[in-house]
Amino acid sequence: MDITVENVTKVYGSQKAVDNISFKVHTGEVLGFLGPNGAGKTTTMKAITCYLTPNQGTIKVGGYSVNDQADEVKKRIGYLPENNPLYLEMGVIDYLKFVAELQGVEKPGINDRVREMIRVCGLSHEKHKKIGELSKGYRQRVGLAQALIHDPDVLILDEPTTGLDPNQIVEIRELIRQIGKEKTVILSSHILAEVEATCDRILIINNGKIVADGTAESLRKQAQGNEVIKVCIDEGKKNEVFKALKELPSVQVCDYYPNDEHAFEIQSKPDMSSRKAIFNLCVENGWILTEMTPIETKLEDVFREVTMN
Repeated sequence: MDITVENVTKVYGSQKAVDNISFKVHTGEVLGFLGPNGAGKTTTMKAITCYLTPNQGTIKVGGYSVNDQADEVKKRIGYLPENNPLYLEMGVIDYLKFVAELQGVEKPGINDRVREMIRVCGLSHEKHKKIGELSKGYRQRVGLAQALIHDPDVLILDEPTTGLDPNQIVEIRELIRQIGKEKTVILSSHILAEVEATCDRILIINNGKIVADGTAESLRKQAQGNEVIKVCIDEGKKNEVFKALKELPSVQVCDYYPNDEHAFEIQSKPDMSSRKAIFNLCVENGWILTEMTPIETKLEDVFREVTMN
């Protein structure tokens, strides 16, 4: 089920939490909503879930408008908010039955649906405990189970791995990837590794505006700019090699590589490549070229570039 957000603005007093943003998420896609704290991620997700109403713009979930058909939208959305509000005194099974009833699951099918969620979310060994007795990781699993109990077409997850240990984070990521094969998923986070490991596409928001949209690979390529390569050369004097590299017509910047006297970082001039010239230079001087590796822009660099203002 597709989600379409068009020209949405949300204002709190004099502050624009979301400023005229537009994007679309397709069925079977896991979208990572990335941005610094206070960027507008949670506000946008609350607008999609009908928790709040935008001041301007339209949001449609599977063709249903959040303004005019909110009840239809809510039926099709599962939502895990950042603080994951749970009834700690309730048992896992009782809680999921309770949520199933609230979500309109037909009574004859509730027990089967609860069993399915316990299996899918890995709660089999914890199902007879009270929620308050569970670890943070298992509480997150209960939160996912409640979001999925009515088999929604869309899943909205706000910071789903906050406070989890590394093993729990890996488990929740894998669960989200499996769910994303069948449903439309929006996952918000300010943790870069989480978004890159889990999502098909990344949307970066800053100060209420969308500043980047694409796969992790495409965003890195867009930010890459000029060719940058690490070069390691043996059998030559360091200063002599450095001077020769700097004088190549295609080289714009040549720096010593930290902690390695045989390594150099080469930045080529715009729309030029230095690789062939470096190879020929080594052949001419009898130097041994032991490494020539492109340096790829990290997602962290992309994030800083588009959110520093």
